[in-house]
Amino acid sequence: MVPVLTSEQQERKPKQRKIRNSEYYGLEETFDGLYADSRKGKVFNHLMEIIESEENIKLAYRTVKKNTGSDTAGVDKRTIADLAKLSEEEYVRLIKKQFSNYHPRPVRRVEIPKPNGKTRPLGIPTIADRMVQQCILQVMEPVCEAKFSENSNGFRPNRSAETAIAQCMRLIQVQHMYHVVDLDIKGFFDNINHTKLIRQIWGLGIRDKKLLCIIKEMLKAPIILPNGEKIIPTKGTPQGGILSPLLANIVLNELDWWIASQWEQMPTKTKFKTRNNAQGTEIKSHAYRALRRSRLKEVHAVRYADDFKIFCPTHEEAVRVYKATEMWLKDRLGLEISPEKSKVVNLKRQYSEFLGFKLKVRKKGKKYVVRSHMSEKAYKKAHEKLSEEVEKLAHSPDDTAQFMQLHNYNAVVAGLHEYYCIATEISEDFGKLAFSINKQLRNRLKGDISRNGTLRNGFIKEKYGKSRQMRFLHERPLVPVGYVQPKNAQHKRKSVNKYTPEGRTSIHKNLEIDTITMLWLMRNPVRGRSIEYADNRISLYAAQYGKCAVTGQVMNAHDIHCHHKVPVSMGGTDEYANLVLVLKNVHVLIHASSETTIKRYLGELKLEKSQLEKLNKLRAKAEMPPINL
Repeated sequence: MVPVLTSEQQERKPKQRKIRNSEYYGLEETFDGLYADSRKGKVFNHLMEIIESEENIKLAYRTVKKNTGSDTAGVDKRTIADLAKLSEEEYVRLIKKQFSNYHPRPVRRVEIPKPNGKTRPLGIPTIADRMVQQCILQVMEPVCEAKFSENSNGFRPNRSAETAIAQCMRLIQVQHMYHVVDLDIKGFFDNINHTKLIRQIWGLGIRDKKLLCIIKEMLKAPIILPNGEKIIPTKGTPQGGILSPLLANIVLNELDWWIASQWEQMPTKTKFKTRNNAQGTEIKSHAYRALRRSRLKEVHAVRYADDFKIFCPTHEEAVRVYKATEMWLKDRLGLEISPEKSKVVNLKRQYSEFLGFKLKVRKKGKKYVVRSHMSEKAYKKAHEKLSEEVEKLAHSPDDTAQFMQLHNYNAVVAGLHEYYCIATEISEDFGKLAFSINKQLRNRLKGDISRNGTLRNGFIKEKYGKSRQMRFLHERPLVPVGYVQPKNAQHKRKSVNKYTPEGRTSIHKNLEIDTITMLWLMRNPVRGRSIEYADNRISLYAAQYGKCAVTGQVMNAHDIHCHHKVPVSMGGTDEYANLVLVLKNVHVLIHASSETTIKRYLGELKLEKSQLEKLNKLRAKAEMPPINL
C-alpha cells in the first residue's frame, strides 16, 4: 500500500519546500532583509539587481518545476521539460536576456468550466515568461508581505482557507457579529485598472523603474483567444499568471486597510493597554469598548483573494457598510459589485457561503453558536468527483491500473476530509455523502469489497485504522467516506513568518546539513550538465543530509559525485529519481570492471555487508555484475 497524503499535507509540503528553496540557494538573508526594510518603510529603487541575480533565476526554476501547471504549454508549445534540457549556463543566459529588453510573448487563453455552466478564462504565459514572473514574485513578495493586512488570507505564505474560516468563526461567536455583507466584485481579475495598480505598487515602496516597466509590459501582453483571435488588454490581469495573485492582493490591500481604519485601526484619545492571545494576535478589548460608546459603526473584514466578507453587529450598520463599500470600490478602484450575488445576510436566519462552507448561528442556551456545513455547491462538486473516481475504479482494465486508481480515489477522499473537517456539522454532511458513494461502490464493484484486508503502517492506518467503516478492495484499503474527524479551524500564529529566522523555525526545523557545502555545490555546477541535473544535485544533498548514499559518510565538497542510476548512455535522464550522491571512490566502484580496481577500492572503503548490498543494487541498474566479498 502506498501512503496517501491529504490535501492539507500535499499543500503544506510545497509551502515548506518553497521556504526551504531559498535556503538551498542562499537567498533567505536577502529576503529577510527586504521584509525588515519594508516594515521600516524603506523605499526600494534597485530590486532588479536581486531579480536578475543568478541565484534568484535558479531558484525560480526550482519553484516553477514543482508547480502542477509547469507541463502546460503556452503559445510557443514549450514546457518545463524543454528548459530542463538546457545547461545551467544556457538557462541563466536565456532568462537574463528576457530582462534586458522585456517583451512578453502572447498569453494563451483557455476556458475552464464553472459549476454554474459558465466558463472562467485562464491565461497561460509561455514557460520563459513564467520564469520571469517567478523571479519577480520571489523578490516582490517579502516587500509586500510587510505591508499586507492580517485580514487577508488568499495566496499568501502560511495562510489558507482554514485561517480565513477561523477568523470568520471568531468574529461570529466571540464578537457577536451576526450580520454579514456578502460582496461579489464583478469580473475582478478582468477589470483591474493598470494605472491604479502601478501607483499602488509605487505606494508600497517598490520604485525600481525598470521593474515597473516590466510589470506594465506583462499587463499588456497580447492574449490569443481559443478561436485564434488576438486582443491587447487595456485593463485586468490574466488568471493563471504566476504574478497575478500577488498583484490582486496589492489591489485589494487598500480595501483591507480602509475597512480596518473604520474600526480596528481607529485611534483613541486614551492609550489602552493591549495583550496578545495564544496565536500572538493583539487583543484590543478596552479600546473596542470605548469605541462602542461612540456612534462609530463596527466593521470587520475577512478576505481570501477577491472573495470577502464584512461583519457587523446590526442589520442597519451592515446596510450602511454595503453602500459605503460599493461606492468606495467604484470611486477608488474602479470596480463594480454584482447586485445579483451581493447581499446582507442575517446569520440567525440564513446561511452565508464562503470558500465552500456555509455559516449560520443557532441558539444554545442563552448564547448563539456557529453552525457550519459544506455549501450545496461544494457538496454537489464532491459527489460528482467521487462518483467519477468510483467509475474509473470499476472500469480499471487490470490489477495494476486498479491499484493506481485506488490510490487516486483514496487521495480524493482524504483531501476532502482534510479541507472540510473544520465545519462543525461535517460528520452529518459526509454521512449523507457516504450513503450514496458506498452504494455506488457496492453496485459497481460487485462483491469485490469486503471487511478483510491488511493495513500496513502509514497514513491510512494512522488516520483511519480505528474506523469500523474500513473496507478493502482485493485486500487493499478503501478510505471510508463517512469517517471524518472534525477539528477546530486554527488561526495563523503571529510567530509564524516565512521572512524572519525565528518565524521559519515555527514552520520547519533548520536544515541539519552543512549549508556551506550545499551553497558550494550551487555555485560550482558541473559544466555541460542541464539545469535539471544541477537543481536535483542540490536537492539530493539536502535529502541525504550531506551523506553518501552507500557508506553513510559525510561528504566534503570536492568528494561529491552525482551518479545516474540508469546511465545516460542507456537512456537514463537527469530527473531526481535517477540520481544519487555518492563518494568519488564509491562512484568508481559502481562502474569498475577490472578486478584490480575493484580490490583496490574495496580495500580503501572497507564496506560492510549492508553497504555492499546497496552498491550492488546500483551496479545492477548500471548492468554491471555484482561484487562478492
